[in-house]
Amino acid sequence: MRRDLSYIHKDAKIGKDVVIDPFASISADVVIGDGTWIGSNVVIMDGARIGENCKIYPGAVISAVSQDLKYKGEYTTTEIGNNTTIREFVTVHKGTTDRHKTIVGSNCLLMAYVHVAHDCIIGNNVIIANSTQLAGHITIDDWVIIEGMVGTQQFVHIGAHSFVAGGSLVRKNVPPFVKAAREPLSYVGVNTVGLRRRGYSDQQIMNIEDAYRVIYVQNSNISTAIKVAELELPQSDEKQVILDFIRSSTKGIMRGLS
Repeated sequence: MRRDLSYIHKDAKIGKDVVIDPFASISADVVIGDGTWIGSNVVIMDGARIGENCKIYPGAVISAVSQDLKYKGEYTTTEIGNNTTIREFVTVHKGTTDRHKTIVGSNCLLMAYVHVAHDCIIGNNVIIANSTQLAGHITIDDWVIIEGMVGTQQFVHIGAHSFVAGGSLVRKNVPPFVKAAREPLSYVGVNTVGLRRRGYSDQQIMNIEDAYRVIYVQNSNISTAIKVAELELPQSDEKQVILDFIRSSTKGIMRGLS
């Protein structure tokens, strides 16, 4: 390790066993947790809070000022959890007055050229593949997988355990547990493979499939579908998560099968 070949501000808080490769730049208001590796030519700017055992690859820029023209220099941060990997040339911008922070959770993988704009909140165990672009104010729940070259509109909410196919354009909320693909983005089934990998039982998956059969297959009107699912389907945690997500989606959810 040759920290003498990097710029590390004297006020930056660097944990134990942190490796900082040559030509990295670490600003003053930065905290880096124990065991993290910072590759060469990484730029970590004021407001960054990086967890333990992370890996940040060459060319990444963390906590740059937002590109939102409404940003007036207010104090905001970028928070990255433990055990997260950020690959080459990823950009993660700090928050604005909306949420005051941008968050990438623990155990995440952001592949090369991903952009995470201001005020995005990304949960734990999320994988975002190459060249996917997230606009501002987006929420991505735990265990989501987004394939490469996906464009996501601001204020969108992507529910837990969902899967978004490569090249998609996400303009509406994506409910939990589903696979999303096609143009315009549509429901193409339940993410059964991912759910089984994460320990969901056959009964739990059946509960999810039954709910989406009512919502996306049997009914074209979402309000009617919610009422039918509430009254006719057995109560389950999975059904409740789905209905709560849809009820809170003032932006609307993606379309069904056509």
